[in-house]
Amino acid sequence: MNYLEALNNRYSVKKFDPTRIVEPEKLYQILEAARLSASSMGLQPYKIYIVGSEPVKQQLIPAFYNPSQISTCSHLIVITSKKHLEKEYLDGYLRHITEVRGTPAEQLLRFKANIEGFTKDQNFVQQHWAEKQSYIALANLMFAAALEDVDTCPMEGFRADALGDVLMLDREKEQVSVTLALGYRAADDAFQTLKKVRKPTEKLFKFI
Repeated sequence: MNYLEALNNRYSVKKFDPTRIVEPEKLYQILEAARLSASSMGLQPYKIYIVGSEPVKQQLIPAFYNPSQISTCSHLIVITSKKHLEKEYLDGYLRHITEVRGTPAEQLLRFKANIEGFTKDQNFVQQHWAEKQSYIALANLMFAAALEDVDTCPMEGFRADALGDVLMLDREKEQVSVTLALGYRAADDAFQTLKKVRKPTEKLFKFI
């Protein structure tokens, strides 16, 4: 299946087959696509939680306005975004660059100053920026899953506080941005037979 076929086959599943679990090797490939996602300045101001435990999924069900996907999916991915870019986080990121690339720390001082200047700008809202970054990772997760023939459903209809309680999030530092259910579509999910409705090419694209 090429990538356009995969995207045509993809839809937001309303009911998964609870008897089918996403294979570990496929799950790894999907998660690796998120790890390799583009991110502003490479900072990746988010964290990805993978819930495969059935008892934990059951605890999460009340947090969703439409829980059918949570009760039937193989795994639930919860992406949280940072509320603040703390000094410790930035310093850790720069140390990681030094470790991976062998770049001397002093050569990163200008880069560090640029990041600090960018994030301290009065028009810059860190939380909003971090949320947008997390959605890039979400897109890669969905695309990779489609290529792996794994079904998904992205969801924003949840009570963030309730999710945070179950996952024991530090609400001073992070908040839930979006969630993604993974699994395999149920045979009786009627939505899989519907034709995909998208804007026609001439209405979506404008070549200049």
